[in-house]
Amino acid sequence: ILGGMETREFDVVIVGGGLVGASLACLLVPQGRSVALVDAGSGPVPLTADPRKLALAAASLDTLAALGVLSRLPVPPTPIRRLHVSREGDFGQLRCEAAELGREAFGGVVLAGELGAALEQALTALPGLVRVRGRAEADGVDGGGRRLRVLPEGRPAETWQARLVVAADGSASPLRGAAGIEVARHDYGQTLIVTSARLSAAPEGTAFERFTDHGPCALLPMAGGRHGALCGVATAETSAVLALDDAGYSAYFQRRFGWRAGRVLEVGARSAWPLHRVVAARLVAERLVLVGNAAQTLHPIGAQGFNLGLRDALTLAGLLRGAADPGADALLAAYAEARREDREATLALSDGLARATAGTSPLHRLGRSLGFAALNLDAGLRARFLTGAMGYRPGVPRAAEVLA
Repeated sequence: ILGGMETREFDVVIVGGGLVGASLACLLVPQGRSVALVDAGSGPVPLTADPRKLALAAASLDTLAALGVLSRLPVPPTPIRRLHVSREGDFGQLRCEAAELGREAFGGVVLAGELGAALEQALTALPGLVRVRGRAEADGVDGGGRRLRVLPEGRPAETWQARLVVAADGSASPLRGAAGIEVARHDYGQTLIVTSARLSAAPEGTAFERFTDHGPCALLPMAGGRHGALCGVATAETSAVLALDDAGYSAYFQRRFGWRAGRVLEVGARSAWPLHRVVAARLVAERLVLVGNAAQTLHPIGAQGFNLGLRDALTLAGLLRGAADPGADALLAAYAEARREDREATLALSDGLARATAGTSPLHRLGRSLGFAALNLDAGLRARFLTGAMGYRPGVPRAAEVLA
C-alpha cells in the first residue's frame, strides 16, 4: 500500500498504445508475463484513423505475420517489387528489383489506420492483457519497481508498480522527460503532405522516391491501382498548398514529382505532418526503456520510422524472454547495446539522405550521382544496402524466436 491507495503490480507496463507499443504488447503477453498497456491515444489522430501510407520492410511484414496481425488487414499489403530513386537536376538514379535478391518484394504498403485496426483486434484477443485508456505519470522508483500514477478515463487515479516501464509514448514522451533523458532536436523546416493519387502510367509494384530542391516526393503502390503520394513542402508554404483544390494540388504534385509515372489524374483527401528529428541521448534509465518515437523520431525518407521501432520491440522482447527480472540493470544495458548499431546506422541513413539530397551545389550533385552509379554497378554493395533496407539487421531476433 502506497499513500493509502492499493498498488497494482505488473512485470511490464507499456505506456503508449501506438503501432510500436501495441506490437510490443503482442510480443510480450504470449511470454506469460503480467503486462499492462496504458493508451492515451496515438497522437494527432486515433490509431485506427491514421491516414498515412506505411512502407513496411520485409522483416516487419514477417513480424506482423507471426503476430497474426497481417491476416486481420482488410486488404493485404501491396508488394513493393521495384525501387526507383532519383534527384531533380542530377544525372544519376537508382533502379532496383527485388528479384535481384531472389525475393518477390522488398516489403509492402499498408494504410496506417488499417494496420492500427488490425493491431487493435490483436490486442483485444490477448488473454490477460490489462488495458487502460488514460494517462500515466512517473511517480519515482521504489526498489524493485518503478511507480506510476495512472489516470484512467472516467475513473479515479490508481498507483501502479512495474518491474519495467516501457516508454512508447511518442516524440514528446513525458516519461522520457521525467526520467531526465535529454534529446537532440532538429526541425527540417518542412511539412509532409500525404494523400492518395491515381496516375496514368504508374508501373505496378514500383515505389518512387524523387528528391527536389524543394523537398522529397514519393509514390508508394497501393491496392486498386492507386498510389500513396507524399510531398515535402516548406513550412512557410504549407497553408497555401493545403488550400489548393484537387485540380490545383494535382498540378502542384505533377510539377514537383515529374512525369515518370504519367499524368496525375486524381488526388484524395490530404493530411499534413511536420517533419522533425528527435533523438534521445540514451535509451534506458532505472527500470525504464524507450522504444519507437520516444527513442527516435526520424525523417520519413527511406520509410524507416515504424520499421526501426518494431525492431526496438523485437529486440526488447527477445531479451525479456525467460529473464528473471525484466527491469534488471544488466538487461537494460544489454538492450541499449543491442540497439546501438542498427539505431545509429538507420539514424545516419535517414538524416544523411535528408541533408545530402537537399544540397544544390555542383559538388553535391556530382557526389549523389556517383553514389547512385556505385550502387548500380556494384551488385554486392547494392545487395547489402537493400538487405538492410528490408529490415534484416544483425542482432535483431525473428518474431518466431521471441514467441517460441
